[in-house]
Amino acid sequence: MSGMLNSVDQRTQLVGENRLELLLFKLNTTQIFAINVFKVKEILKVPALTKLPGSHHHISGVASLRGESVPVIDLRGAIGMRPMGSEEETNLIITEYNRTTQGFLVGQVQNIINTTWADIQPPPKTVGRNNFLTALTQVEVEPNTTRIVEIIDVEKVLADIIDYDITISEGVLDERLAVHMHGRKVLIVDDSSTARAQVRNTLQQLGLEVIERSDGRQALDLLKSWCDEGKNVNDEILLMITDAEMPEMDGYRLTHEVRNDHRMNDLFITLNTSLSGSFNDAMVQKVGCNRFISKFQPDLIVGVVQDRLAEII
Repeated sequence: MSGMLNSVDQRTQLVGENRLELLLFKLNTTQIFAINVFKVKEILKVPALTKLPGSHHHISGVASLRGESVPVIDLRGAIGMRPMGSEEETNLIITEYNRTTQGFLVGQVQNIINTTWADIQPPPKTVGRNNFLTALTQVEVEPNTTRIVEIIDVEKVLADIIDYDITISEGVLDERLAVHMHGRKVLIVDDSSTARAQVRNTLQQLGLEVIERSDGRQALDLLKSWCDEGKNVNDEILLMITDAEMPEMDGYRLTHEVRNDHRMNDLFITLNTSLSGSFNDAMVQKVGCNRFISKFQPDLIVGVVQDRLAEII
């Protein structure tokens, strides 16, 4: 099964082309779920798990993998469904998000599909705020038969289990710059409402105002509308902080489009993504982002804002 991931390092060029690959799996239900392959380290049969007294009720235990203790999350239970039963087929997807490694207990792991962000759609607004989906797409399961695939908002799953601290460490905030932050605006672009909230709550501590968009297309339309009105985007916002993975248009393509529009090509752009790996540094250079942060790191976000502000005051 781990053979499906052997060529993951050769697929990084897909991201810059607004493409992605999804790992499809089931949770022992009829529905098909997915996460981005780039967040997957390996897939295994479930090893022996050690129960931890007092741990979150969605953590099934801890697996020891090559000397590393990895928490294992019952994904079905974590997204509001009945927890996985011991008699059911289970597999373990090991992932890396926000500089941490965790395993997700799932049912049948199916295959990897190659698709494009243009084919990824946000979930309907009617599903409510508390759903655990970041997007939907469709796949052909057999000739002339398509099925909806539900892409899970892993940031939301993890935020419900792990309390993320938005406290800014002592000594990080430069008081000489802090007085210039109040009232300035920052554009946040991320399809995860949880990820947006984390960045928003960090920035609001500095007195910054936040404009939010949930995908690259929406953000690009906003920036172009300002340009069409004769506005300077640098007067409207101090900087843009964008995720890499988003429906409609990913953060790399968004940055590429901004850099190729002479009206706004000097906008300060920070890529803030839970995708880890050296390929991000290469992609940042390729498309022209100013900075890269492996989210979520409040101190680094504050540092980026201060660096940008120091350039213009």
